[in-house]
Amino acid sequence: MLDGIVWLFSHLGMGFVDLFYALTHPASWLNWGDKQAMMKFIYYGASTEFLFVVIDIFLVLLVVGVIWRNVMWRVVRIIEGFSNAVGRFFAWAGLIMVLQQIMIIFLQRIFRVSEISIGPFGMVMSKDISWYAEELKLFNAFVVTLACAYTFVQGGHVRVDLFYSKMKFRTKRVFDMFGSIVLIMPTMMLIWMFGWFFMWRHLVTPKVAAANSFDALMRKAQLLKWNVETIGFSPNGFNGYFIFKILIVSFAGMMILQGAAFFFRSLLECIEGPESEGKYLDKDKLNDELAETVAAIH
Repeated sequence: MLDGIVWLFSHLGMGFVDLFYALTHPASWLNWGDKQAMMKFIYYGASTEFLFVVIDIFLVLLVVGVIWRNVMWRVVRIIEGFSNAVGRFFAWAGLIMVLQQIMIIFLQRIFRVSEISIGPFGMVMSKDISWYAEELKLFNAFVVTLACAYTFVQGGHVRVDLFYSKMKFRTKRVFDMFGSIVLIMPTMMLIWMFGWFFMWRHLVTPKVAAANSFDALMRKAQLLKWNVETIGFSPNGFNGYFIFKILIVSFAGMMILQGAAFFFRSLLECIEGPESEGKYLDKDKLNDELAETVAAIH
C-alpha cells in the first residue's frame, strides 16, 4: 500500500518535471529530421510519463479553477467550442456520403462508367468506381469519430435513465463527475494508448508496439523511416485505411478533452447551483425550430 502511494506521488511529481523539460527542449521530440527525436515522440505519446503529464495538467486546472471559477469556465467554453466546431464541420461528411453514393449508383448502373476522374487545373485524380464506393466508409468514420464529442456537448447520445431523472440537481452533478472521472476519461485513455501504437505501426518502419521498451525503440530509431501503408481490401478499392487509425487516436483525444470539460462543468454547476445549469452551453437550435415549424403546420 505504501509503495503504491509513493509510486503515485513520485510519478505525479515527475509529470511536472517531464512537462517542463518537453516545453523547454522542443527539439528533443519535435525535430523529426532527427530519427531519435521522432522515435521519442512515438514512445512518449502513449507512455506512463505522458499519462501523468495529462493528469498533472488536469489537477492544476482543477485547483486553479476552484479558486478562480472564471478560469475553469473559460476552459470549459474553449473545449466545448472546439468540440462543436469540429463536429459541425465533419457532420457535413454525412451529406457528402449520401451524395457520393447517389453519384456512384447513377454512374455505375445507368451510365455504365467504370472510372471517375476528379480534379481542377489539370491535377486530375482518376480512380476506379469501386475506390469511391469503399471510400464511403471514410466519411462515415469522420462522422462517428470527429462528431462524437460534439454530440456529447449537444446531449445527443442515447442514455438509459433508470435513476438519474429522479435525482436532485447537485446529486446529478456528482453523478456526472463520477462518470467523467471513472468511466469516460480512463476508457478514452486506454483507447488512446493502444490506438497510438496501432496508428504508428501503419505509418513507419520498423514496427513499433506498446510492449517495446524505450531502449528497444531507440535501437530501432537508426532504421526508422516513413512507410505509410496504402493497401486496399480489393485490387482497385480504397487504399487510405491508415486514415482510420489516425481517426481512432483523434476520437480518443477529443473525448478525453470533452470528459475533462464535462467534469469541470458538472463541478461548477454543483458549486454554483441550479441557476448555472447550461451556462455558456452552445447547443444547436435546429430541433427547436423544426418542432416550432411542425407545430405551426399542424
